[in-house]
Amino acid sequence: MLKKTWKKKLLSLALVSTIAVGGISTVLPEQEVEAKGKPKGKDKAQNVIFLIPDGFSAAYATNYRWYKGEDTVLDSMNIAMQRTYSANSNITDSAAAGTAMATGVKTNNGMISTDPTGKELKTILEETERKGKSSGLVATSTITYATPAAFASHVASRADEADIAPQLLDNDVDVILGGGQKYFTDELIDEAKDEGYQLVTNKRELDRVKKTNKVLGLFAEEGMAPELDREDTQQPSLADMTETAIDTLKKNKNGFFLMVEGSQIDWAGHANDAAWAMKDSEAFEEAVIEAMDFAKKDGNTLVVVAGDHDTGGMSVGGYGNGSANVEMLRDVTATGDYMASKLNKKRTNAKKVLKEYAAIDLTKAEVNAIKNADNPASSINQIISERASVGWTSTGHTGIDIPVYTYGPGSELFTGTMENTDLPVNMAKAMKMNFKPGK
Repeated sequence: MLKKTWKKKLLSLALVSTIAVGGISTVLPEQEVEAKGKPKGKDKAQNVIFLIPDGFSAAYATNYRWYKGEDTVLDSMNIAMQRTYSANSNITDSAAAGTAMATGVKTNNGMISTDPTGKELKTILEETERKGKSSGLVATSTITYATPAAFASHVASRADEADIAPQLLDNDVDVILGGGQKYFTDELIDEAKDEGYQLVTNKRELDRVKKTNKVLGLFAEEGMAPELDREDTQQPSLADMTETAIDTLKKNKNGFFLMVEGSQIDWAGHANDAAWAMKDSEAFEEAVIEAMDFAKKDGNTLVVVAGDHDTGGMSVGGYGNGSANVEMLRDVTATGDYMASKLNKKRTNAKKVLKEYAAIDLTKAEVNAIKNADNPASSINQIISERASVGWTSTGHTGIDIPVYTYGPGSELFTGTMENTDLPVNMAKAMKMNFKPGK
């Protein structure tokens, strides 16, 4: 297995020697923060935290603001928009979008950090590792899923998750947190332990991670639980994983690159489950807050937040109502899938289930719709979305432009309407790195 850790150690030693010889002080004065989010006097980012709310668009941001009842942490960070089309479609999938955001090159849907001809593409994570920085990947999907995979693996198809898992270790990603236990064989786990990874499998074990520099956290056989259903598990939240990742990676004085994905905003969009979408948007915001708290104290960290595409074609208002009632989603305590699992064989308890988990009284027509549905979860989601006036145009992706949010040194590089391929290039510029996409 390819090992790069020694390179990081040598670079760290070289940096320490330079500081010792040159007499450069490593103690910096407290930084004042300008209104635009860049610490005064800072023109280089030592660290980059890239947070990706999968499937998140301006409609999600607006509905989430109403759901929360006040401005979100992202509102003050909005700085640009990005185009998301892939090399072979005006509507991207997560593999092509993740590749663009990781490598600066457009590819075909389904491909992971390879160009349309199959050539492997260098990623921004791999380039930061080459410069002696540490790296991390965090997701609530399988950690081998399209978006995290695009930053540290190269395969022809996103479906090749068993081939992606060993590449995450080969690329010496220091912190790996998410679902996907099924793709990490016993042999691969043993190799990870031999290379110094601390293995954790639940929130309690994650909370105890303190002294290690390398963590492999696998918290579910496949994807992790939706935030609405997480309390029935022993899984950590996205914010928990983000906090641990930062605490581990910040030990490297050369800096770090961390990608954090709120994976299940996208899954909620595919299901047209408005409550799931809002609850996982809330979980994602809490992870952003963890990143921002660190960045504000550190003064050397660029935070970038950008969804990879829109999912579901969500709207604010719909069904001819001329208003929205997103606040009612606060009372929904389970996903549509979970509620459907609580229906009896003939679905005669639909009214009771929706009252218990969604705090709504079904009409006779709504009860009959659930009873007669081919997919009762979809019927439940449709009823709740209509009650909240959250509209949907698709169960797939759409091609609309997506907001970009930033904070920290290098924020000024992200302006106007950008290509998603500009994101890793600008991150490299913020770190004063020479990153040439496709080279």
